[in-house]
Amino acid sequence: MKKEKKRQLVIYDTTLRDGTQAEEISLQMTDKINIAHKLDELGVDFIEGGWPGSNPKDMEFFEAARDLRLDYSRIAAFGSTRRKGIKAADDPQIQALLRAADVVTIFGKSWHLHVKEALRTTLEENLDMIHDSVSYLKANADIVFYDAEHFFDGYKDNPRYAVKTLQAAHDAGADCLVLCDTNGGTLPSEIAQIVGDVQSKLKGAPLGAHMHNDSECAVANSLVLLQMGGVHVQGTINGWGERCGNANLVSIIPAAVLKMGLETGIDEKKLGRLRELSRAISEFANMAPYSHQPYVGRSAFAHKGGVHVSAMQRNRRTYEHIDPSTVGNRTRVLLSDLSGRSNVIYKAMEFGVEVDEKDPAIAAVLDQIKDLENRGFLYESAEGSFELLLKKALGKHRRFFGLKGFRVIDEKREWDRPPLSEATIMVEVEGNTEHTAAVGQGPVDAMDRALRKALTKFYPVLEDVRLIDYKVRILPEDKGTAAVTRVIIESGDRETKWSTVGVSDNILEASWQALVDSIEYKLLREEEKGAL
Repeated sequence: MKKEKKRQLVIYDTTLRDGTQAEEISLQMTDKINIAHKLDELGVDFIEGGWPGSNPKDMEFFEAARDLRLDYSRIAAFGSTRRKGIKAADDPQIQALLRAADVVTIFGKSWHLHVKEALRTTLEENLDMIHDSVSYLKANADIVFYDAEHFFDGYKDNPRYAVKTLQAAHDAGADCLVLCDTNGGTLPSEIAQIVGDVQSKLKGAPLGAHMHNDSECAVANSLVLLQMGGVHVQGTINGWGERCGNANLVSIIPAAVLKMGLETGIDEKKLGRLRELSRAISEFANMAPYSHQPYVGRSAFAHKGGVHVSAMQRNRRTYEHIDPSTVGNRTRVLLSDLSGRSNVIYKAMEFGVEVDEKDPAIAAVLDQIKDLENRGFLYESAEGSFELLLKKALGKHRRFFGLKGFRVIDEKREWDRPPLSEATIMVEVEGNTEHTAAVGQGPVDAMDRALRKALTKFYPVLEDVRLIDYKVRILPEDKGTAAVTRVIIESGDRETKWSTVGVSDNILEASWQALVDSIEYKLLREEEKGAL
């Protein structure tokens, strides 16, 4: 039996244009170049660089793009149809597109409301603008994509005219007719009905999707169009874009490849870098990765309920729609007051600790977690503290040092300078007392420096440890200064990072608890490696 050939799907990224229209996003030239290289490594077919002539930054990118050495992707320039009253050959904006790239995407008006109110021209002139622009560009560029702006809203108001605009671009030789839900308000059921009608009227015309996310349907709408035979999809990495964003390629790509079986330039190996790419591009834009993002988010395959984890241990398909590793992610089991015995056993195995399912220590750890979380501790975000708690319960931990006392002083000396923070700490290590002090940028930094200074004499491996992040949460928030404080500290060395937690009605005490766990975690790991 002859194997059916997979349908080829074109992936067209608009992060460098649409993505930068999000109010939080601003990319410098080096960021744009780095993002282009990352998209090329993934196997994206086209990278839209911006609108040449609209602003200096986009012009600068296209000039730099001439020297880009991309292995797979091609750079596309974006612009509009010609202005009314002139020919495409005489329009400076059309000429700027041709100078910028040999792949051009232009948008035209599909909605008669925009033709009359925005362009202030006739419906017939708009059709001429579309045909003339596409025809001229197609004669002078390699590839021309036509973005039918506001197509779905235009179709709802005047379906006959909206389809005529597509026909004008198709007759002029557009390589793909990209149907745009520019206001982002169309539902998947409407997409299916409208696309079906377009296909009946423009038989064989290649169709693409460009969806906005104002009704949280951009990914779904894109996939509906692809299921109906679409061959081209546009979107941004992480769904960035104006207002509520654009269709998220990070969700569309694995759905198209893994669930719909479409052929793209993204093979299995490249798809495994999807999470890495998502996070790297967030870093270029100085944006924190969204933990709950499907497929690549930190929580995308995180399991908290005991029943879920118990089933997962038997068969991961019970609660995971794909193998996380196919997109570069991994399964995580969280510890909380919702956890069951299976969560604790799973985590123990993850930490390389052999446990007997019937060991009373497992039930004791579970009870302790529930009690501590009731008091404000949070172990799903502080796995370093949980590993210590587990190993203490199993008798696999020893006391590395003891506190004899600490004091922190914050002193304001000059009105235009920050306060001076100084911490004094006295610790005991195997009968030896060490008393030392350190200054830092704030009381917690001073405590961290003083503690490591006191202990480095006994444990030189602590020289590599650094305080990376410090988060404070007031619990419950409605009690103000009388509330309990939860502190989560992220620490790291040259090889890895870990998080620890402390809770107290005194912020310095909570910080101390988290700092001690951080140091003990490092020492325990080094001892297990035989480095102490």
